Amino acid sequence: LIPLHQIYVVAFLVSKEIFISRGSSLGFDRFITVFSPEGKLYQVEYAFKAIASSSITSLGVQGVDSAVIVTQKKVPDKLLDASTVTNMYMLTPHVGCVMTGYAADGRSQVVRARAEAANFKYKFGYEIPVDSLARRIADINQVYTQSAEMRPLGCSMMLIGLDESLAPRLFKTDPAGYFCGHRACSAGVKQTEANNLLEKRLRGDLALTKNDTIQMAIKCLMNVLAVDFKASEIEVGLVSAENPLFTTLTEDEIDSHLTAIAEQD
Repeated sequence: LIPLHQIYVVAFLVSKEIFISRGSSLGFDRFITVFSPEGKLYQVEYAFKAIASSSITSLGVQGVDSAVIVTQKKVPDKLLDASTVTNMYMLTPHVGCVMTGYAADGRSQVVRARAEAANFKYKFGYEIPVDSLARRIADINQVYTQSAEMRPLGCSMMLIGLDESLAPRLFKTDPAGYFCGHRACSAGVKQTEANNLLEKRLRGDLALTKNDTIQMAIKCLMNVLAVDFKASEIEVGLVSAENPLFTTLTEDEIDSHLTAIAEQD
């Protein structure tokens, strides 16, 4: 007869081999901090999928003297006040962002970004630069992938602002903790298609003025989604050398740009 403790040991080793060989199907996707045998963190990958499942696409374009972010505005219920539904947020008077993904996660990250910006100004006496704020948010996101006490947030942040030389800057952060400056970028369900279109439109050194930048961003979003927008169906955020403050365009201003795009076509 085989001793009972040896049977337990053999059963444990066999189950361990099956667990390792089958990868995520037996539990690696349950942990934030554990790599699978393929070298993946499944919970971080699921956070990226959460952004794509939001059914919203956002994009940003950096011009010569301005930076623009554009996103869809979807009101999920007719009983909601449309003026209270937004994905555009002011982080400091000179830095704004658009959040793509889970709305609640996005608002939580906006609150944290505002707190970090206020803390920076309290310590150093001047407003936090847009690149420093993007780096700080990315660092916080990366820490969430190391500790089981906090899940990665299912949202992506695109920030715009002016640097010390009043040149426009566009940054994007993701749930993995990566951030980078961009000439143009996108996030959401149509990210791949939007990036391909932006690469085609921005070949070479285009000198985009403020109006050109706004209209290119809106037009790219329209082409990717194959939709003719109304002014109430999109949101546009802007910073420019002419007006360094982060502003969101009114429906009348958006409508004028939509009219100019229609005339070009």
